[in-house]
Order: sequence, then structure tokens, then C-alpha cells
Amino acid sequence: MAILIAESLCKQYQTGNTIVDALVDINIHVEQGEFVAVMGPSGSGKSTLLHLLGGMDSPSQGEVILAGQHYSQLSDKQMTLIRRRRIGFIFQFFNLLPTLTAGENVMLPLLIDGKSRNKYRERANELLKLVNLSDREKHKPEQLSGGEQQRVAIARALATDPDVILADEMTGNLNSRAGEEVLALLRRACDDRGQTIIMVTHDPRASRYADRILFLKDGCIAGETSLEDNADSKIILERLAELEI
Repeated sequence: MAILIAESLCKQYQTGNTIVDALVDINIHVEQGEFVAVMGPSGSGKSTLLHLLGGMDSPSQGEVILAGQHYSQLSDKQMTLIRRRRIGFIFQFFNLLPTLTAGENVMLPLLIDGKSRNKYRERANELLKLVNLSDREKHKPEQLSGGEQQRVAIARALATDPDVILADEMTGNLNSRAGEEVLALLRRACDDRGQTIIMVTHDPRASRYADRILFLKDGCIAGETSLEDNADSKIILERLAELEI
């Protein structure tokens, strides 16, 4: 069953007298527990798509449906609660609060939602253990490596048990080893926890962790590829070449 659906999504921007079509007639069905990568060149609409799926922007036309809820039917307050409770976000630049410890950063979505710090401290500890950072609970971001900061960000994204996690170029600021570690963590979240993930990336090495890749070109879906376990990035490069991306 699809947990996230995009129906005929279009997004236009106006620059002076010019109308720019950022996305054109995007249709996507993402199944519960599926890991989907979105690839395409700069300006193809990848981040715009992620913003629409996450309710951070509204489409010019079309609809996004998360777990049966139509975004267009929600008030601003309701949409804020959807983003807070049902969607986890992972960003390229980590977006950790520098004055908070790793444990406090993981708990932040729960505290913003009015949950008890004492009640959910154990939850934060469980998530830090999940991302192999139990011994870094009291460390602030400046005391962590880039890979460790991104693992804290993954734990934070999982804190509310969201329906879907949206990741935007999350390995872009990591070296290859740290990038592989965080991608393996997300893969395990899918396999062991049934987590649904949509990840924007330009890196074929990152996208090979996904179950399926959607290719964007000029705001349109140019094609898609399903991947087997241990897929070779060469397959993805060949598909990119075939689509002239």
C-alpha cells in the first residue's frame, strides 16, 4: 500500500515576466518501507519535489497525499503538525543546534511537540544506540565529526516514528567512508524498521542503497530503475547516460 502519493504535481515560479516550470505533471507512489532515490542534474527539480512532498511548499497544481491525508485539505496548523510528527527531515548541512548535546538534539522534535524531557530521554538513548553513538550523548556538535553529526540527524529524524523520512543530499558534506556509514544506517532503517525513505542525491554510489531510483530531467520524470541488493553504481551510470542526464 502506498504511504505517499504525488498526483499530477506541477510547480511554477515567476521571474519577472517569465514563467518557469520547475516541476511538470509528477506522479509518484511510494510504498511503506520503500527506499526511493531521486536523481537528476542541477535545476531538474529534485529539491523542489522534496519540498512539496514535505509540505514545505505548495504545488501550483496537483496533490500530495500522506497516509491518506490530502495536503490541500489541511490548514496551516494541521500541516505544521504533519511536518512535526509524521515527516522526518535530514539535510546536507546537518542542522543541529550547536548549544545542545547530541541527546538533546535527538529529543528536540519531541520537546517541540510538548513531550516530557524525562519521559523521552530513554527514547533518545535508544536512537543514539541505533546509530552507534551511545558514547556521544553529552557531546555538542562541535565535538563530533561530520559523519557523527549526520548520524545524530538521522536519529533525530527517527524520533517521532515518522511515516516518511525525506533526505536532501545528506552525504554531500561527508567523505566517502562517513557517507557509506550513514547510507548503511538508512538502509537498515528500511530493512529492520520498515521505514520509508525518499532521498535526493546526485551520487550514483549513494543511490545504489535504494530500492528504486526516479530520474528527473527538466522538471519531469524521465524514467525509473528498480535495483537489486548490492546493485553496482555502474548500472546507474549507464541509465543516466541512456537518459542523457
